Amino acid sequence: MTKKRIILAVQFLFFLGLGVFLVWWMAKGIDEQGWEQIRASLKKANYWLFLPVLLMMLLSHYIRALRWKILMEPLGHNPAPFLVFNAVMVGYFANLLFPRLGEVLKCTILARYEKVSPDKLIGTIVAERTVDLISLLFIFFLTIVFQIDIVGEYASGLLQKAFNKDGQGFSLTRTLIIAAIVIAAVAGIYFLLNRLQHIGIFKRIKNVLKGILSGLNSIRYMKKRGLFIFHSVFIWTLYLLSARLGFYALQEVAHLGVKPALSIISFGSIGMIVTQGGIGAYQYAVQETLHLYGIDKLIGFTFGWILWLAQTAVILVGGVVCAAILPFMHKKNQNESDTTHTAENS
Repeated sequence: MTKKRIILAVQFLFFLGLGVFLVWWMAKGIDEQGWEQIRASLKKANYWLFLPVLLMMLLSHYIRALRWKILMEPLGHNPAPFLVFNAVMVGYFANLLFPRLGEVLKCTILARYEKVSPDKLIGTIVAERTVDLISLLFIFFLTIVFQIDIVGEYASGLLQKAFNKDGQGFSLTRTLIIAAIVIAAVAGIYFLLNRLQHIGIFKRIKNVLKGILSGLNSIRYMKKRGLFIFHSVFIWTLYLLSARLGFYALQEVAHLGVKPALSIISFGSIGMIVTQGGIGAYQYAVQETLHLYGIDKLIGFTFGWILWLAQTAVILVGGVVCAAILPFMHKKNQNESDTTHTAENS
């Protein structure tokens, strides 16, 4: 086994183990009465409402495929939208097994079926991830601005714990120390990236930062920039609507509106990144987020699992189906290519 495979295996086991630990940690505090409350809530749930939620999640993946296709066009490639969608779904499925494997697999699939250079596609992946990062930060900004009384106060409370002295008021000394640490950390990172870039890990970090800047630059010169932005907004709108509609499925959270749904996709997105497939971390993020709105943690725990299972089911089923379809698409494309070649020779 190569060193790279060992690192991937260790990474997979670590994040999967972290997710399993979070699931165990949340579940161990639930007594028999709590489990009975969860079962009662699940019995009353309206699971038919999750059908449109699943469809919206699937549509968001298709829109993501269309957005990725826009990034390929300046490279001189115009693959069929359904092929790109298949590659996206298979990539998501692969990411459930190993982090970042899906990104490589998406490029490999298009390289095989459309004769697209994988190296060129890597730049489009970086651009996509850059946009996703900026979009998530913007969603966080909206979440805090529109809910300063709930989310803002919660964040303020966390900051007060850091900047107050023994909880007895504002501490100028502590504030200055924290500010100095932040400045020193930024300066230290800048120094390490420039002075130690010959070392593998620092070179990798610097390349990632360069990749983000390169991704932003490629978007700047995009021909269909307006359509690209529209697709990006549409993707996050579908996420928001799926969370909002999902509330109706569980009676205890049916009264919640758009603002709590906005918080769910903000903090839930972080949970999906933290552990393998978001297991454990996503449920915890949803549980703690809903608790800010007065929802019992057991109900938050239940709703977090329902949403996570819905998202994971779309990826699992969609990924398997798309992986099964791809060979037939390749055979069809091959037959069409042979027919065209024969006609040209005639």
